[in-house]
Amino acid sequence: MLFCSTRNENVNVPSAYAILNGLADDGGLYILHSIPEIKAEDIEKMSEYDYHKTAETVLAGFLPDYTADEIAQFVKNAYGVQFDTKEIAPLVKVRENMWSLELWHGPTCAFKDFALQMLPQLLPAAARKCNEDKTVAILVATSGDTGKAALEGFADVEGTKICVFYPHGGTSDIQRLQMITQKGNNVNVFAVKGNFDDAQNGVKAIFTDEEMAKKLNENGIMLSSANSINWGRLAPQIVYYYWAYSRLVANGTIKCGDMIDFCVPTGNFGNILAGYMAKKSGLPINKLVCASNANNVLTDFLETGVYDRNRIFHLTDSPSMDILISSNLERLLYMLADDAKVSEWMAQLKSCGRYDIGADMLKKLHDEGFVGYYCDDQVTARTIVTIYKENNYLCDTHTAVAVDAAQRYMTDNESNIPMVVVSTASPFKFAPAILSALDEDSDGDDFEKLSALEKAVRQKSPDSLSMLKGKKPRFEEVIEKEDMKNKVLEWLTK
Repeated sequence: MLFCSTRNENVNVPSAYAILNGLADDGGLYILHSIPEIKAEDIEKMSEYDYHKTAETVLAGFLPDYTADEIAQFVKNAYGVQFDTKEIAPLVKVRENMWSLELWHGPTCAFKDFALQMLPQLLPAAARKCNEDKTVAILVATSGDTGKAALEGFADVEGTKICVFYPHGGTSDIQRLQMITQKGNNVNVFAVKGNFDDAQNGVKAIFTDEEMAKKLNENGIMLSSANSINWGRLAPQIVYYYWAYSRLVANGTIKCGDMIDFCVPTGNFGNILAGYMAKKSGLPINKLVCASNANNVLTDFLETGVYDRNRIFHLTDSPSMDILISSNLERLLYMLADDAKVSEWMAQLKSCGRYDIGADMLKKLHDEGFVGYYCDDQVTARTIVTIYKENNYLCDTHTAVAVDAAQRYMTDNESNIPMVVVSTASPFKFAPAILSALDEDSDGDDFEKLSALEKAVRQKSPDSLSMLKGKKPRFEEVIEKEDMKNKVLEWLTK
């Protein structure tokens, strides 16, 4: 199976090429011409599999250039001792008919580890398959979690360099410290004056800059991406939707073939798109509830069909969702329309910041199971308190947004279908906000608040977070968004 661009369906490249290059030459995103089918009998067998075997089964269809032996080895490398539980992604019941899929037991305490422990396996192999001997320079824009997960995954990986850009003042202190203290001889980090969209647009501009590509080529360097625009990021995320379903079958909650719903805290649309890929490949998913914070561009889009980024940008207690341009939405639009329409809409987004898909396309989105809800920080905090006091379950700010959306959807629709909330980060990554919500606020820096939260809930924080205290920052430069290109060029060619 080959991949095309969301802006040119006549493109035909293998998965290794798509992963190695990240972004298509026309600025579109790579996507399979046809989604592979995972048969019902194979889904039924997954109830007896561990996470490794589930991943091998699912990824075989979505990474067609890679052999079964390669995938098995990559899965073993990616999901090993760096995770603090043998389950890899525990499914925990939090209230009647609602479960939390905990995706934060990896090395950086966020769901991005599922993709960014796998991508460093896939990308060097892709270079070999494409007979590419250049150094692969990976550029990443992050709203918080992707940056650290990418740095952790690619640190000192032979034949690669990685540079991360994050919005200055737009992450939690712990997220920032995770990035700027990163070890590795091949890593670099910059804070960008602006928001995540500014950083993301800057990275995209670098990718499509022909002059820069020429200069880098002369220096034996090619660019790639570890953002969710890269297919190697998206494919591993499809796995945990199958895993959650198989756990509900295994524990007797459902029978194989029964429908379930997912609610996903959503920023760049990659996580929820992975759920849609799972659905299209055969997983019995009824609804995909898109949960947003006060930056509710996606909620408005799913209600009206108008995507409009021309609005106030909010810095919230769920910073990984503080995004107004959701890049992976382009892949969904392509799957429901065509390349000409997508090209037109993306051109409109670039030129005037909005586009309207029309009533027919909006109906398609609803027919495919997408619904949207959003809440502000006040409701997020109230949800954290309610779930903790009533169900003794502590969730982070992003997961709380999804819990609120899931509860409202279930109430609005009187739904008895099992709901899985995709829990994307450890609550200890956002200790100040969690403490404040629990009315256990503490003076001091983030680490004192981390300790205070441990005492308040009688739980230990992950070692990877508590051990950040006292680490000396390596990367403290703050740059203008217009300087991103020159900083990358200077770093890569010095």
